[in-house]
Amino acid sequence: MDTDTQDRAQAAPRALATEAVHAGRDDLAGLGLHAAPIDLSTTYPSYDSAAEAARIDAFAATGTLPDGPPVYARLDNPTVGRFETALARLEGAEGAVAFASGMAALSAVLLARASAGLRHVVAVRPLYGCSDHLLDAGLLGTEVTWVDPAGIADALRPDTGLVIVETPANPTLAEVDIRAVAHACGSVPLLVDNTFATPVLQRPRELGAKIVLHSATKYLGGHGDVMGGVVACDDAFARQLRQVRFATGGVLHPLAGYLLLRGLATLPVRMRAAAASAAELARRLTDDPRVARVHYPAVGGAMVSFEVHGDPHAVIAGVSLITPAVSLGSVDTLIQHPASISHRIVAEGDRRSAGVSDRLLRLSVGLEDVEDLWSDLSAALSARPARTTTARATGPRTTTARTADARTTAVRTLADRPTDGRANGGRPTDAPPREPSAAAR
Repeated sequence: MDTDTQDRAQAAPRALATEAVHAGRDDLAGLGLHAAPIDLSTTYPSYDSAAEAARIDAFAATGTLPDGPPVYARLDNPTVGRFETALARLEGAEGAVAFASGMAALSAVLLARASAGLRHVVAVRPLYGCSDHLLDAGLLGTEVTWVDPAGIADALRPDTGLVIVETPANPTLAEVDIRAVAHACGSVPLLVDNTFATPVLQRPRELGAKIVLHSATKYLGGHGDVMGGVVACDDAFARQLRQVRFATGGVLHPLAGYLLLRGLATLPVRMRAAAASAAELARRLTDDPRVARVHYPAVGGAMVSFEVHGDPHAVIAGVSLITPAVSLGSVDTLIQHPASISHRIVAEGDRRSAGVSDRLLRLSVGLEDVEDLWSDLSAALSARPARTTTARATGPRTTTARTADARTTAVRTLADRPTDGRANGGRPTDAPPREPSAAAR
């Protein structure tokens, strides 16, 4: 993007909803375009091979994107660059680097820190199951120490390169106080997986986190048709990540970059609509005697998890409108059994100690009418264990009376959350965060 245009766009703070529509696109009018173009080139012409060699050498040494036209798609792509610009703006970061998946993004972060001799990671469970496996198996030569949030400071070592938390966490929706955790990290960078909350509900860098990771496959894309990952961070770390991406090849395809940029435009609207339905479903599930416990985070969002008294597999088999499938964050509602699917790869003892019980179900709420969702979910909760995936529950919606105890769980650690609807630093959850000042950047 043209630097002058980008500088003018950043001159005045803009509401998140405005940034979601315009970030990464500020130069389009000047180009005579309305929609962002898709550049599918894998390589670009260069008639001055000596100058091209110098540009490649400079990138290899510093990770700084070269001036002028792109060189090769594994190094840089204009369409992907637009998405990176936009996501960085939404997260209040200096830069962002996109990858082929969320796991590729996490792998690049670990490799970048390990390349500096900082192979030790401190992490808090629960994390997404494959993130847990990547750390616990040491596949990239890292060593992990698992702790409760209160034990972070004591777990740090001279070779600790990273502290990792996911909040709200997958799949229990447990939350940590990002500001308190960042303080406990001292000089060690804190990585927050912000996939579930998105920058609509929280911006971890404003609370002290250095690195923000997204599985862009989820809410950023939002339609279940694109895979990607992205890391928002400062310029120095972004340069290191580009070097890793160039060396390992985990690049985001430009068509995926285009779809993710398009997805960001509707992210605030989608997130708030889905969150409203999720909160209502959490309330009804809390009142339902067929449900043992409900987890819904204080920060809000479109994810609900709940533990049933009966057979969770019967619930999965009993839905008809809701889709039983892995992943989350789509416009349609998805349900899955974490102990069998997303967290199957985590050792059973570790899984259970992190709160992932065998009766826990995870619901990713989409944009359907909440009454239709409740009708389908309520029927599935009454499904018999013997049901198969082809036998769908069609019974009437069940109305239940409020039980004496409120079973909804919003997990709080390290510090009590405010009671006025504000979470993680005092911003009302129904108000969009504004862009930080130039001094903050």
